[in-house]
Amino acid sequence: MLKHVTFLSAIALSTTLNAGAIAQEVDANTVIAKVGDTEITLGEVIVARQQLPQQYSQFPNSVLFDGVVDQLIQQQLLADALENTPLGIDVTLKNERRALMAGEVITDISAEAVTEEAVQAAYDARFADVEEVNQFNASHLLVETEEEAIAAKARIDEGAAFADVARDVSTGPTGPNGGNLGWFGTGAMVQEFEAAITALEVGGVSDPFETQFGWHVATLNEVRVEPQPTLDNIRSEIAGELQEAAVTAKLEELAASTTVTKPEEGDFDPDIIGQIELLE
Repeated sequence: MLKHVTFLSAIALSTTLNAGAIAQEVDANTVIAKVGDTEITLGEVIVARQQLPQQYSQFPNSVLFDGVVDQLIQQQLLADALENTPLGIDVTLKNERRALMAGEVITDISAEAVTEEAVQAAYDARFADVEEVNQFNASHLLVETEEEAIAAKARIDEGAAFADVARDVSTGPTGPNGGNLGWFGTGAMVQEFEAAITALEVGGVSDPFETQFGWHVATLNEVRVEPQPTLDNIRSEIAGELQEAAVTAKLEELAASTTVTKPEEGDFDPDIIGQIELLE
């Protein structure tokens, strides 16, 4: 399409459609305008309208109609003035036609493969045999030496609140909030920490143990089963997987029934892909 300023000029110069015009039955092949012997159809006008940037949605259809028609006329006038068509235009049109046709097939494949029933079945299958996985809510305090950890544990055993002791002595970043680590799953913590937590009952306090970060005392606040994602949460992911599988299967089917020839290694220098001058 011409630059936006050309289209805006066309809108500025256009007048609204005659309100008294008699409506006629039309289809995509209805001729809207002619430039010499070249016909401009309603289908071309509709596609050109759909390709306009979002900013043009503010204009009424009466203005857009005249503006698009004027733009297509201007483009055809200029196109007719081109004496020699560069090869690049022909191959670009060929590529675009190929891509549009392929996209249409993908749309059809997706409509058939990505149904609500198929999405639900894929969701059910994904979680049918999934074992329940626990998540843990724990708190800890971190100190530099075993002696400090033993002393902290003794205070807790004597009745001090774990959070208060953690705020007093912990050097870790969670110290100010009482050592609470929030919820985490298996594999989120270093092995020694996970082993200490999973060995506890809810409310239990571990003996001092060491990790690469220092000496810890930990308590298990709560345990829950890790919630599964809802269908709505992963609907788009499942739909994408179904589409990809269906398109892949179709491509394999088509390739199996079609002779496809590809260049062998060494047939061409890969650097030729950048030789744009060949299209001039």
